[in-house]
Amino acid sequence: MNDAAPHPPDRDDDELARLDLTALLRHGLTAGPGTRRTALFGDGAAAAAVILDRLGTEPRSVAFLADTVRAGGLAHAAALPEPLPRREAAVLVRDWLRTGTELAAGTSADDTAATWLHAVATIIELKHLTRARHRRV
Repeated sequence: MNDAAPHPPDRDDDELARLDLTALLRHGLTAGPGTRRTALFGDGAAAAAVILDRLGTEPRSVAFLADTVRAGGLAHAAALPEPLPRREAAVLVRDWLRTGTELAAGTSADDTAATWLHAVATIIELKHLTRARHRRV
């Protein structure tokens, strides 16, 4: 992954869902401020939210996982038998967690991953609120 500018903010959900989140995590979790970190927390968080939302994942489940990562680390969370309630989401997120674990970057990567997961949870929650608002209109 090069340090090219992040993708423009007008991407649609299908395009976001096709992003390589493993690569974004591998290159963004340990990156300092800059384009790689921006890509992870921008398009990467939005893409993860799209994918998990499509799998029916509740934002509180992702927030709980983020707190687990912050408390126990990526390796602990990756070893959980069910990091998220739905099987498809659990398998996918476990792969993301393992990617972070493979970096062997310690608590810095753990904290960044936890913050990223909280961002993903927030985006899922906003998607839910937006859909609810549109249903009421």
